[in-house]
Amino acid sequence: MHLAGYPLSALLGVFGAAALGAVLLYILKLRRRPVPVVFSPIWRRVLGDRESSKLFSRLKRWLSLLLQLALLALLTLALGDPRMGAATSDSRHVVVLIDASASMLASDVVPSRLDKAREAATGFLTGLGSNDRMLIAQMDANVTPLSTMTDDVGALELGLEQLRASDTRADLSRGLSFALDSLRGRSHPEIIVISDGAFPESATRHVPSLAGVQLSFVPVGNDAQNVAITAFSVRRYPLDRSRYEVMLEVFNTNDAPAEVELSMFGDGQLVQTGHLSLAAKERRAQFFPNLAGADRTLEALIELPAGQDHLARDNRAYALMPERRRTRVLVVTPGNTYLEAALLLDEYLEVTSVVPGAPLPEGRFDVTILDGGNVVTPEPRLGGLLYLDVPASGGPVGHRKAIEDFGFDRWDEKSGILRWIAPENIQVTKGHALAPEPRDQIVGSSELGPILVAGRRSGQSFVALGFDPRQSDLVLRVAWPLFILNSINHFVEEDTGYISSFRTGDVWQVPAPGPGALGWVTEPDGSRHRVAIKEGRAAYAGIHAGFYELAVDASDRPPTRFAANLSDLDESQIAPQKKLALGGSEAGEATGFSARSRHQIWGYLVLAVLAVSAIEWLTYHRRVTV
Repeated sequence: MHLAGYPLSALLGVFGAAALGAVLLYILKLRRRPVPVVFSPIWRRVLGDRESSKLFSRLKRWLSLLLQLALLALLTLALGDPRMGAATSDSRHVVVLIDASASMLASDVVPSRLDKAREAATGFLTGLGSNDRMLIAQMDANVTPLSTMTDDVGALELGLEQLRASDTRADLSRGLSFALDSLRGRSHPEIIVISDGAFPESATRHVPSLAGVQLSFVPVGNDAQNVAITAFSVRRYPLDRSRYEVMLEVFNTNDAPAEVELSMFGDGQLVQTGHLSLAAKERRAQFFPNLAGADRTLEALIELPAGQDHLARDNRAYALMPERRRTRVLVVTPGNTYLEAALLLDEYLEVTSVVPGAPLPEGRFDVTILDGGNVVTPEPRLGGLLYLDVPASGGPVGHRKAIEDFGFDRWDEKSGILRWIAPENIQVTKGHALAPEPRDQIVGSSELGPILVAGRRSGQSFVALGFDPRQSDLVLRVAWPLFILNSINHFVEEDTGYISSFRTGDVWQVPAPGPGALGWVTEPDGSRHRVAIKEGRAAYAGIHAGFYELAVDASDRPPTRFAANLSDLDESQIAPQKKLALGGSEAGEATGFSARSRHQIWGYLVLAVLAVSAIEWLTYHRRVTV
């Protein structure tokens, strides 16, 4: 027998103090109050009879004291938690890692793989030896312990009830590292991984050394039918920001073709439906151009016939529409009707014009247009710089030579500056071939040299045109307003590329809606979490797909909304594995957990206390111990 609770030295101290107190209470003499009585001879006779039974009275009091000491001894011994068998230092210590990634929500087993994993862990509790210790942790993008290293089955069961899956992949390496740290210095260490085994190959190659630790694997899952949304993004059109286009990627992981029904919802209302026929193992990117009806949020949903999709968590994707904010444009020009007319086509442009040589207005601008060979001192507050007929000096690029009667003979078809423009039809009477630096992008050139260049100088973007548009037929073509608006959008990042949501499980750097050091993140389920804000951004690791909000304390600005998606090709391939191979070795089966009795001695000691208390009560009322 050994003590699993308080050590013997501590128990002896507790019992000694308690016993001393009980003895002192018994040997105290009561101070009797003198009472005058009549006819004292009669009372002398009574006192004489009492003296004759004094020894018997003392014996009865000693019996009561012994019963009290027995109660104290039993209670003190129960604090020590006595156990039968080997000492705790030779007991078994087990860490159970339960996979709580998105694939564990697959319904190929009823009700889900996660519930089957919980059942398997519960079976280990019933077979846990009286001297064994166990720790339960859930493993997704992070590792969350659900209990301490304990033999308390009730505490372990409570931890299993708190098990929840997330919309992330499982970080096996991090989970094993946590388990090794928890087992360091403990006897008979063991790690049990309960999972579907749907880990990417890289996750099973880069794991910590498990020397001296027994590793076991409990597989869950039967089938692998799944079709998933693996990418989803949206962007507005630069010339009509009420309309947008969507890129959606769908992956059929099945070995058979799949028929997919697609629905898209803008601000909660249905805006688009479609049907996709996917071949076996096909991964398809689908574009949906010229859509309308969404202002802030966009959500995609795919549906399949029953039996072709066992994981619903990756059937939804979320995205935020780029904000239709007004773009501030500063124009430095002596007067240009063509330029003014082009800028009137976009209602979201806030245009400020100044003549050359006049003081520049205060405030920040997104774009500054320099017309007619004008230059300004570059400042970050001026935004991107668009030079119409860039001068030989003072601009970001110099002149190579003067040229006449030329056009665009070569151009970069992938450049957004020339989107929807046919440059080959533009004719120019006179201008200059430009001399770009090696890192500059030559957007367009004639046979005589570059005439349209883009790049950066000291961190500030620029676009330089090598001729005055009024010295060409460009201003008479539809290409002219397109060129101006495309150039503006070239400097405004949120309008030039697809807006991608965050990926669950990563640490996000979320722009704060206003100044402040603290804020609140509201998750898709409505729960709120405190976050710190540093340098205008909040670092947050979300584990659920959906729409989030970031609000800043003491700020009257509306919260920043952002979206998060699973978007994990590996996690959507839910084929379960029956074995787990790590670093060239294979995990074994979990053994030694056959059902057994876990009655503990301290419980019997408490019953004994109750029995002695009953004896004390009975003898007291029978006038035996008083």
